[in-house]
Amino acid sequence: MNLIDIARELGTEEECFAFLEKQRWPDGVRCAVCGCNRISRIERKSKTKNVRKNLYQCLEPTCKQQFSVTSGTIFNDSRIPLTKWFTAITLIMDAKKGISALQLQRHLGLGSYQTAWHMCHRIRKAMESKDSANLTGIVEMDESYLGGKIRGKTQREVKKLKQVVVGIKQRGGNVRLIHAPDAKIETLAGYLKQHVSADVTAIMTDELPAYPKALRLSGHDEEKHYTVNHSAEIWVDGNVTTNSIESAFSLFKRGIVGSFHHVSAKHLHRYLSEFNHRFNRRKMPARFTDLVTRSGQTSPLPYRELVGR
Repeated sequence: MNLIDIARELGTEEECFAFLEKQRWPDGVRCAVCGCNRISRIERKSKTKNVRKNLYQCLEPTCKQQFSVTSGTIFNDSRIPLTKWFTAITLIMDAKKGISALQLQRHLGLGSYQTAWHMCHRIRKAMESKDSANLTGIVEMDESYLGGKIRGKTQREVKKLKQVVVGIKQRGGNVRLIHAPDAKIETLAGYLKQHVSADVTAIMTDELPAYPKALRLSGHDEEKHYTVNHSAEIWVDGNVTTNSIESAFSLFKRGIVGSFHHVSAKHLHRYLSEFNHRFNRRKMPARFTDLVTRSGQTSPLPYRELVGR
């Protein structure tokens, strides 16, 4: 769905509630607390537009909880209408290089920047990867360091001050950008074992010395490892290149420079989840419905938890 479809098909709160209910409970409404399917509907007159009109009552004698379609989801305890939530999901889902919280605030007419910022992070939480399938075929792997320019330091000292992002991409397929503690052998081996299939066709990296040892430690065949010598300014050697994963890094960095301007290390993993999700589903026609379904299955992210140290 695009913005025009959202306005036409989900232009009212009632339509949004019905759509979310269908995506969250395709086999019928279940209690958000105990999971019981014996419920009754409660309709109430809302004194303000921010109060949910439709409630459900669980008929399980040991539960008897009242809940709404937004209970236990990223929309939990939100006074923002679902029409604005769905518009925000569409904007974030289709913004190739991301959209800032300030821009989202202006588009949706939200009361404060903090509200828009919290909204963005809740949607990013729903975009966190749940993919279990390992990458196959030709896989490219690389690491990048985020943190801006640092002057007066050696290259080794600069790397220690920056955040490490490890990227793994199946050529012509999905990408995984991961906020890593470092780029040491054990760390790289763990990501190889977790995300790359054992029967992969080829693994292509740069000349970082840690990769051969990481491959051995993860149980991958070293004969399938190919390197490209970037220090000699060789970017493509026949079919051997890491340009694909570097393009994914470039897209993410353009998002930081052009949209977000500043990303803290504390929240970096959510921004990476956003770019992973959007890139891997860029050709999916039902990507809006998929993200709404994920939003209805994702636990809340209270503001206190988001900003807590």
